[in-house]
Amino acid sequence: MKKILVKSIIAATFALLLVCPVLSGQNRTEHERQKQRLEKEIEMLDAQLKKVSARTSDASWKLELLNRKVAGRKALVTDSERQIRRYDNEIRLKQLEINKLDARVDTLEFYFNKLVRSAYKNRDAKVWYMYLLASDNLSQAYCRLGYFKNMANQMKTESEKIAATKEELQQQRSQLQLLRKDADEVRAERRAELSRISADQDEARKVVSILKKDVQNYKRQLAQKRREVEALNREIERLVREAMKKAESEPEVKEETSGKTTPSKRTVVDFKLSGKFSSNKGKLPWPVEGPVVDKFGQHYDPVYPKLKLPFNNGISIAVNEGTEVIAVFDGVVKQIVVMPGYNQCVLVQHGSYFSFYCKLKNTAVKAGDRVKLGQVIGVVDKINSKSQLHFQIWKGTQPQNPESWLR
Repeated sequence: MKKILVKSIIAATFALLLVCPVLSGQNRTEHERQKQRLEKEIEMLDAQLKKVSARTSDASWKLELLNRKVAGRKALVTDSERQIRRYDNEIRLKQLEINKLDARVDTLEFYFNKLVRSAYKNRDAKVWYMYLLASDNLSQAYCRLGYFKNMANQMKTESEKIAATKEELQQQRSQLQLLRKDADEVRAERRAELSRISADQDEARKVVSILKKDVQNYKRQLAQKRREVEALNREIERLVREAMKKAESEPEVKEETSGKTTPSKRTVVDFKLSGKFSSNKGKLPWPVEGPVVDKFGQHYDPVYPKLKLPFNNGISIAVNEGTEVIAVFDGVVKQIVVMPGYNQCVLVQHGSYFSFYCKLKNTAVKAGDRVKLGQVIGVVDKINSKSQLHFQIWKGTQPQNPESWLR
C-alpha cells in the first residue's frame, strides 16, 4: 500500500511538472491583460484629473477620481502578488526538477565510472583473446565476444545518457534563472505601485482637508446630489412601471397569414428578448470603455464615512467628453428624458429587461426606434466639470448590478 502511495505521489508530481509550463504561460498572459486594462483605466483617470480645476466646487469630483485611482493601483498590487505567488511556486517546482536531474546525473556517473573501471581492468587485448580461446566450445566463445561488445555499447549508451541529462539540467537551470528574473521584475512593479498608492492617498487626504474646511458648501453639494439621485431613481422606477404595465395590458395581437396564425407587427413587446438578454448575463458589451468611478449599491460619503449616500441603482463610468455610447443589446427605445444633473437619458427596453443611459449631450435615437447591439445611441456630455456615463440595468422593476451583466 505504501509503495502504491509513493508511486501515486511521484506520478502526480510528474503531471504537475508537465502541466506547469502551460499554466505558467496562461497565467502570465492573464496577468499582462489585467495589468494593461488597469493601467489604461489609471491613465484615463489621470487625464480626467488634469482637467479638474482648482476650484473648491470641483474638489469632491477630484476626490472621487483619486479614490478610484487608488483602488486601481491596489488591484494592480493584488494582481502582482498573485503573480509573485505563482512564480514562487514555479521556482519551487523547477528547483525540485533540477534536484531530481542532479541526482540522476550523479547516479549515471557512478555506474558509468564502475563500467569504465571494469573495462580498464580488462584493457589488455591479449587477456581478451586468451579469454575467448579458453572457451569450452564455439557457442561459449560467441557469448564471451557478445559480452565484450555489449560492454562497449553500454559504455557508449551511458555516456550519451549523461550528456543528454546534463544538457536538460542546463536548460532547466536557465529556465529557473529566467523565472527568478521575471519574479524580481514583478516585485519591483509591486514596490513602485505601493509608492504611487501612498502618493495618491496623500493627495486624497489633502482634498478631504479642503472639503472639511468648507463644510457648508460641501453639504450643499451633497444635498443637491441627493435630490438629483432621488429624482432620477423615482423617474426611472415610474418609466419602468409604466412600460411593464403597458406590456401587460396590451396582449400580443395575432393575424392570419396564409392560413397560419402569426404574431402581428403591432406586438408591443418582444418577450423573446428577455430570454436572450438573460442568457447573456456576464457577456454584454460595455456601453463605453472607462473606469467605474461610482459603483452599484449602498455607499458612504468619503469625507464623512458615517454619512449614508442615496442607493446607487447603476454605475458611473469616467470617459472623455464626446465619447460615443452604444446599446448593450437589441431593444426598443421607450423614452428619452432630461433630468437635472443627468442631462439627456435614454431608456431602452429588452423584453422585460431595461438598460438606461444618462448624462448624454445629444442622442442618435428617438422614442420608438428599434436599436441593435452596438448601435450608437448618443455621446457623453460634460456636466459640472465631470464627463461620465451613468448606466443602469433593470429586470422588471428591480435594479441590477450592471457590472455582473457586462463582460
